[in-house]
Amino acid sequence: MPAQLLDGRQIAKRMRERLAEARQTLGDRPVRLVSLEVGQNPAADVYVRNQQRAAAEVGIAMEVENLPVASTEAQLVEAISALNRRADVSGIIVQRPLPHGIDPRQVQMAIDPHKDVEGMHPANMGSILYREPLLPPCTAAAAQQLIVATGMDLRGAETVVVGHSEIVGKPIAVLLLHHLSTVTVCHIGTRNLADHTRRADIVVVAVGKPGLVHGDMLKPGACVIDVGINQGPDGKIVGDVDFASANEVAGFLTPVPGGVGPVTVAMLLRNTLRAAGASV
Repeated sequence: MPAQLLDGRQIAKRMRERLAEARQTLGDRPVRLVSLEVGQNPAADVYVRNQQRAAAEVGIAMEVENLPVASTEAQLVEAISALNRRADVSGIIVQRPLPHGIDPRQVQMAIDPHKDVEGMHPANMGSILYREPLLPPCTAAAAQQLIVATGMDLRGAETVVVGHSEIVGKPIAVLLLHHLSTVTVCHIGTRNLADHTRRADIVVVAVGKPGLVHGDMLKPGACVIDVGINQGPDGKIVGDVDFASANEVAGFLTPVPGGVGPVTVAMLLRNTLRAAGASV
C-alpha cells in the first residue's frame, strides 16, 4: 500500500490562515520582514517571490534589499546593523549562498537575536538545548511540524536523522529529544547507514544527495521526512529519498517539492510574527 503523503502545501495553507488571525491581534503595529541578498541568484529569486506571496497572504510586509555582488563581509554586516536599528523591522533573513569570502557564521551572528527569524543565531540555537526557542530554525521546525501532523506517538519512537548540519540535522535531533524520541544522528562517518535507517520509526534525511535513501533501507510503515532539494539530470527537483521505492514501504512520506519547503516558509512567517510580539 502506498505511503500517506504529507502535503506540505496544505499544512502550510492552514498555518497561514492561523498566522493571518494572529497578525490581526497586533493591530497597527508594524510587522516587516527584510530579505538581504548579495548579488542576484535566479534560484533565490524564485524562493524570495514565494516568501513574498506567503507574507502578503498573512499580512506581513516583506522588503527585499539586494546589495552589489562585489559587497564585502563588512558591508553586509553594516547593512544588517542598520536593519537591527530600525524599529519597524521585525525580522531579518539573509539569502544564501553567499559569495566567496563572506563567512556565513559572522553574518548570522551580526543579526539581532530577537530579529533572527531564521533561528540561526548562536543564542537561538543554544536555547534549543533547554527548550524549543521562541525562534527555532525554520527547516528543522518544519520537519518537526510534519512529523507531529502524522499523529504518531513520538515518546520512545526510534528516530534516525541522516545529516548533521547546523541548519537541519542537529536542531531537529534536539527538538525531537524534547518529545522523548530516541534519536540517532548519522553522517558521512556513519558505517552501514541502512542498519540504522531500517530500525527507525521516523527517518529525517537532509544531506543534499539525491536518492541516498531507498525503500529497502526503511522499516515498513516508517515516517520519512525528505528535506533534500536537488536538481536531477533532467532538471527536475528531487529529494534525498528515492521517492518511488520509499513510497512502497513508508507509512508517511513527504514529496519533493511540496513537502518540507512550504512549511519552512510558514515557519519563517510564524517566527516573524513572534518576533513582532504575537502569541502564535
